[in-house]
Amino acid sequence: MRHLNLLLTFLALSACAPEIQEPPLDFILAGGTVYSGDNQEGIVTDVGIIGDRVAAIGDLDERQATLRLDVSGLAVVPGFIDIHSHAVRSEPGDGIFRWPDAENLIRQGVTTVIGGPDGGSPLPITDTLTAIENSPASVNFGTFVGHGSIRGLVIGEEDRPPTDGELDLMRAQVRQAMESGAYGLSSGLIYLPGRFAETEEVIELAKVAAEYDGIYISHMREEGLDLLKSVAETIRIGEEGGLPTQLTHHKVVGAPMWGKSTETLRMVDEAIARGVDVSIDQYPYTASSTSLTILFPGWSLDGGRPALLDRLADPEQRARMKVDIVYRIETDRGGNDPANVALSNCPHDNSLNGLNLSQLLQQQEREVSKDNAADLLMELVAAGNCSAVFHAIEEEDVKRIMAHPVTMPSSDGGIEGPSERVPHPRNYGTFARVLGHYTRDLNVMPFHTAIHKVSRLPANRIGLTDRGRIEEGAIADIAVLDPAAIRDTATFEQPHQYAEGAHHVFVSGQAVLLNGEMTGARPGKVLRSR
Repeated sequence: MRHLNLLLTFLALSACAPEIQEPPLDFILAGGTVYSGDNQEGIVTDVGIIGDRVAAIGDLDERQATLRLDVSGLAVVPGFIDIHSHAVRSEPGDGIFRWPDAENLIRQGVTTVIGGPDGGSPLPITDTLTAIENSPASVNFGTFVGHGSIRGLVIGEEDRPPTDGELDLMRAQVRQAMESGAYGLSSGLIYLPGRFAETEEVIELAKVAAEYDGIYISHMREEGLDLLKSVAETIRIGEEGGLPTQLTHHKVVGAPMWGKSTETLRMVDEAIARGVDVSIDQYPYTASSTSLTILFPGWSLDGGRPALLDRLADPEQRARMKVDIVYRIETDRGGNDPANVALSNCPHDNSLNGLNLSQLLQQQEREVSKDNAADLLMELVAAGNCSAVFHAIEEEDVKRIMAHPVTMPSSDGGIEGPSERVPHPRNYGTFARVLGHYTRDLNVMPFHTAIHKVSRLPANRIGLTDRGRIEEGAIADIAVLDPAAIRDTATFEQPHQYAEGAHHVFVSGQAVLLNGEMTGARPGKVLRSR
């Protein structure tokens, strides 16, 4: 009887006890179609955020929040990760330091950028990471360490292999960067000074990155006539280096090679089948962008710019150089037409920005020919060099590469704002173009697959286990966008135009875009691999 009385008393007290209230949420995104990033169809539900985390997913009608946003009819997706970004540029005070709001990225839904691609990175990387921490941006930032930067520091711009001692110094630089939080080793084997490295040198440095669970990501040695050899080399470096390997901004350059993506993708599939961890990133355009020296023969670049200028001043070497440049205009990035090379940034003369070689030749009252275009290229490089946009890629290769399961979109651009430059539109439109033009309009892949490719796939690639996904406990990097309206507006002629279709963007739980307007918040974090 005594036990029964105690039980009745307990039940009475329990009935009178106040209901435990769950803590209020900071934000509720109500009624949107939520995509977790796992390559599955979205579900209509609510997402709640507290602090920097996703706190709840489900029916949150009864929960209190500081701000409840009705996102019915919109897609709620993980913030996008740009795994190949030039957010930190070689020019001091440019990129993320010049435009820390990163509006060109935020308006596409990008919340994280990974820098240090193409073999180029600051050294030591910790100085740059600290500088960004001291002056935060609206996006998160992480980095690779660049093989080319390390080679330049240790060897310079000479065309020779490293001594044993120099190779040890290069290994030490990779180790220092990895211990400072780099996500892996990048290379630019088409660029100076990386192009002077033998495959074995890169393998040795890749082995160091492998010790820290890093990946290897490469602007391959050639993307034109020797593309297949370069794909094989990239796979070999990953296979013998013992780490994941990535073909970065994979493309097929030059009409003689168009269609060869069927072979490059077969090579990737065969490598994966035998146990090599291979992936791809790509920007969704039929034009590339880099320095004019991409059209120069490798031998002419040995010793860097001073040696190149000496060769340009020597009539015999200049004539030899011209033959090679004409050949590259015909078969490679020149697209077999001077009009296919458009100047994007000539620091020595901004009035040239936006002109293609054909227009410039006409302006100078010179006949438009490949010979004259080669002469003009040498003159421009001697005067100070320019970056340019090169129209030499075929659309079917773009779509075929994009649809491959291990391909993830990347910009190969950076953080840009209106300026005197005429950059590649990929800086403003890459991710919106994938979701709008290629996914919605051309049906290259389902929407949920595209979201997977821009979020969880790159996050998993570099070990970001709490970003690139929407799940309880994950960091609240989230974009809310309209799948029917998302689109890129930037063009090659007018590249400084923001993408459309994003309504809200959150970085670490803070709104950086709210109701289509930038908030000025800069909650971006510096991300380190360890």
